[in-house]
Amino acid sequence: MTQLVTVVLKDAAAADHSFIPRDITGGVATLVNSTGVPIGEKTVSVSTSRTTSGRRKTTLKLVIPVVQDVVVAGISKPTVVRTAYCDVGFTFDGTSNHDERADILAYLVSALGDTTVFKPAIVDLSAPY
Repeated sequence: MTQLVTVVLKDAAAADHSFIPRDITGGVATLVNSTGVPIGEKTVSVSTSRTTSGRRKTTLKLVIPVVQDVVVAGISKPTVVRTAYCDVGFTFDGTSNHDERADILAYLVSALGDTTVFKPAIVDLSAPY
């Protein structure tokens, strides 16, 4: 079993962001990067489960809100104006081995670093042709 600890993730500018453990509820471990205002907390969560067909499933989710101060009736308050979401799911046959699971993760990490197809599709919203 993996211990839930603080994780440091980098943004596009290579700045570090610490995500500290919040809780584990219903098998979902949640970590947050907070500025002290709960509405603007960036979260990352991870869960593992077993499907009804016996497969092993791991899900990683990121939720990154954009917060701006909005003035209503002369009162300024932080408000979420938009949110970016990322859902990554891995499903493995019950007979999969360590190397196969390590390979799929390595392929994903490599794909996310690819600047010819996958990065332009995600960052520039450029459809492949």
